[in-house]
Amino acid sequence: MVMVEADGNYIQPVTVDDLDIYSGESYSVLIHTDQDPSKNYWISFSVRGREPKTPQGLTILNYQTTSASDLPPSPPPVSPLWNDYNHSKSFSNKILAAMGSLKPPSSYNRRIILLNTQNTIKGFTKWAINNISLTLPPTPYLGAIKHHLSNAFDQTSPPEKFPEDYDVMKPATNTNSTYGNGVYMLKLMTTVDVILQNANALATNVSEIHPWHLHGHDFWVLGYGEGKFKDEDVKKFNLKNPPLRNTAVIFPFGWTALRFVADNPGVWAFHCHIEPHLHMGMGVVFAEGVHRVKGIPNSALACGLTGKFLMSNNSGRH
Repeated sequence: MVMVEADGNYIQPVTVDDLDIYSGESYSVLIHTDQDPSKNYWISFSVRGREPKTPQGLTILNYQTTSASDLPPSPPPVSPLWNDYNHSKSFSNKILAAMGSLKPPSSYNRRIILLNTQNTIKGFTKWAINNISLTLPPTPYLGAIKHHLSNAFDQTSPPEKFPEDYDVMKPATNTNSTYGNGVYMLKLMTTVDVILQNANALATNVSEIHPWHLHGHDFWVLGYGEGKFKDEDVKKFNLKNPPLRNTAVIFPFGWTALRFVADNPGVWAFHCHIEPHLHMGMGVVFAEGVHRVKGIPNSALACGLTGKFLMSNNSGRH
């Protein structure tokens, strides 16, 4: 099959035998129906990145002249092993932007390095970014920032990097983390580089794959690397034809480099698309140009301090 699109953006057509799809990603493929139409053909699905506890899923590619109830004569295709990360990396590196696609800016205005760690808080396992486990506040960020409610969330900007002496290849010597809900305030129309840095989890020699999804934007995937990101790794960045995506993975014990333009006024979540990981703290929040957002529905502000703010304003009109 020929892969032609990823996350809503055209890519250079590339022939693949299988698709490595992680939560939040999407692809379009073209298939030539040039096989024997008197037979049906298996399509198999299997778990990636986590050890499966169930057999692979199966469905049938059916030619209309043949009964859909006829089982294919050949055995189902065997999927790559769930932890064959070399296969996953090879697949990811095949995805390049189609000719004529929008190119990334040649440089950035701000770089944010996000260390992805598994931690503990009061005996509970959590995920943290730069040692802060995200907990969303009761008050919607958009309303809090728009109406200057400084007590709605932590006004301290989250860390933009992690300590240089942190060893991403080993479990942390201190696994404790803290809760937080601060916001990365971005200047509108600036170029932001985000380096997603994976690390060893709580258990020795364990580092999981995570698909990171950005709301409100597409980003260019500039490259992937092994171990800890270094300044000289910038030389490896693909600025010629990087794909535009809204979801990208970080591989175990590795890093992924992204670039986007903060051109969409609002407040946007950036998080692991494995839902339990988000609820366990694996996410951050970006905000840009909120002053330019008009006509926010009251229903979007009905919680927390903005809800009280609206009730107070409405009561004053009677």
